[in-house]
Amino acid sequence: MKRIHKGDEVIVTTGRSKGQRGHVLRVVGEEKLLVENVNMVKKHQKPNPGMNQAGGIIEKESPIHISNVAMFNPATGKADRVAFKSLEDGKKVRIFRSTGEAVDI
Repeated sequence: MKRIHKGDEVIVTTGRSKGQRGHVLRVVGEEKLLVENVNMVKKHQKPNPGMNQAGGIIEKESPIHISNVAMFNPATGKADRVAFKSLEDGKKVRIFRSTGEAVDI
């Protein structure tokens, strides 16, 4: 089980996008994330008439390393670390380290 999943709200802790918040769009490989409106880059794109794509310069999200983000805790309004805890029924859940409450509700 990974600490950060698709759909989680994260905050960037280091880099040029420091302090920005967004939801994880997808996990790329083992250690990179695609976060909405974070780490935006300009890409020069050729037109592709077969797929009805216009050419030009587009802005898109670039993957960011998982160590440069932290989960956003809505209770405290700050970045927080994530730990794992096993319940009595054997189910494994993610919890915030500072408050101890479950991430997945």
